[in-house]
This record gives sequence, C-alpha cells and structure tokens, in this order.
Amino acid sequence: MATQQKPFLALGLRLLAMVAMSVMLLFSKLTGTYGLPLPETLFWRQMLPALGILGWLALRGELGRLKTQRFWVHLRRAFIGTAGMFTTLGVVRILPLAEATILSFTTPMFAVVLAALFLREAVGPWRWGAVLLGLVGVLVIVGPDRAHMPVLGVAVGLTAAFSVALVSIQLRDLGRTEEPLTVVFYFSALGALMLLPGAVVTGGAHTRFEWLLLAGIGATGLVTQLLLTAALRYGSVASVIVMDYSQLIWSTLWGFLFFQQLPPATSWLGAPLIITAGLVIAWREHVLHRRTPIDPAIPMNAD
Repeated sequence: MATQQKPFLALGLRLLAMVAMSVMLLFSKLTGTYGLPLPETLFWRQMLPALGILGWLALRGELGRLKTQRFWVHLRRAFIGTAGMFTTLGVVRILPLAEATILSFTTPMFAVVLAALFLREAVGPWRWGAVLLGLVGVLVIVGPDRAHMPVLGVAVGLTAAFSVALVSIQLRDLGRTEEPLTVVFYFSALGALMLLPGAVVTGGAHTRFEWLLLAGIGATGLVTQLLLTAALRYGSVASVIVMDYSQLIWSTLWGFLFFQQLPPATSWLGAPLIITAGLVIAWREHVLHRRTPIDPAIPMNAD
C-alpha cells in the first residue's frame, strides 16, 4: 500500500535531519580538536547505528527484516560509502564548518555527471549549465585566501561530495529491492567491520567527555539516517531537497559559537551560486520525472 504523501511533514522531517547532520559534523570537528583519531571516530559512527537498529529489531521480534539476497551489493556500497566517510567527516577537521557544508552542496553537480557517464542518462543544457554555475561558485569560494581555504581542504570537500553522489547511484539500485532500514543496517555494520582494525590500532583511553563526543557522532548519525528515510516516505526528493540548504545556517552558527569562525565575503558570494545550481538541477529532475512516459519505448527528451 502506497504511503500517503504529506509534503509539510516531509519538509519538517528533512529540516530536522539537517539539524542532526550539522550536529554530527560539529561533533566530528570537536573530536579532531581533542585529538581523537579519525579511524576510531568513524568506527563508532558506524557501530552505534548498527547496534541501535539490531537492538530495536530484536526487541520487536523483526530480525527477519534484515534478510537480503543482495549481500555483495551491500558490501560494495559499504566499501564505497565508508571510504567516502573519511572525507565527509575528515573535511571538517581541515575547513571551517560553514565552508565544508557549502562544498557538500556540490553533490547534485556530481550526480548529474555520474548519471550521464554511468546511467547513460540524457543531460541537456539546463543541468549542464547548472553544473558550470556550481563550478563558478566553487572557484569564487576558493578565492585567493589559501590560509582560510587550503587546497587540501577543498579537494577533500569536493571528494566528499563526489562520494555522496556515487553512493546515491548505488542507493537508487538498492532501493528497488531493499527497504531503507536494511540498507542503513548493512552499511553501518559492514562499515564498522572494515573500520575495526584501524580503530584498534589508533584507539586509546579517553576522557568521559571524549566518549560522549564519540557516542554523539553515532547517535546523530543514526537520527540523521532515520529522519532522511522518514522524509522520503512522505515526500519526493525534489520536494524536500530545498531543506538541505538550511544546514548552512546551523553550520555557520556552530562555527561561530564553538570556534569563533565566520565565513568570509567570498563564501557568501559563492554559496548562492552553488545553491542555485542545486535547485536548478532538482527542478529539472522534477520536471523530467513528470514527463517520463508510461511506454518505455517512447524516448524522453533531454532537458
């Protein structure tokens, strides 16, 4: 039975997901400030959600929901996604929270390129133009200030956005046969197993506050995943993606309150270009989805 569409509820859930994600990135930056190793941080980011899902399903007697016929696809998704998490959580250790968040908004641009290359999707002038506009925005943000925006940080931030786009291609495939909870569990559990050796080698004794930071990353990571999944039950991606850009508000606020960092003028000039590019891509994909013919033999024009 199809879930009833509730657009305002979907927008609210997506908005809360962005708050949770911004807090997770804040915790990640704080772990770097306190010298906690990134491999150990990533391990707890994966392990705690996996244990949370496993425990919840066990209490409900629904462990059978984790059965899958596509284990190797989950394994491949976990490998790519876990590798991408090194950049997603690592970039905030190099760049200010706001700038790292702005670079994450380039994910739709990479998704367009990947869809054209790997899915053979016809991409027309609207979306290619949006990709170019987003690229201009990145160049504006980078600017001449290498102290504020080091090349390494920009490269890691763009790699993180690329990895998210790459994972989205895989999730589109997994979503045809697997429920979201199963996808999240295998990503978290398999990722934790991959990260375990690094956590054992780099981990050590921590203060109570440092353990709270690690627990916070795992908890907010799980909440983010659940909220994102719930939002898509009640609304389409094209209708809720506009809420993603609210994350910049929270990242800027956390950066100022905890690290006394505010984005320079170049970031405020470049961010609207990248956001506009993402919105154009979302709008065109929404329009093209509505134009999709019922008969697969009928070709659909590129945008």
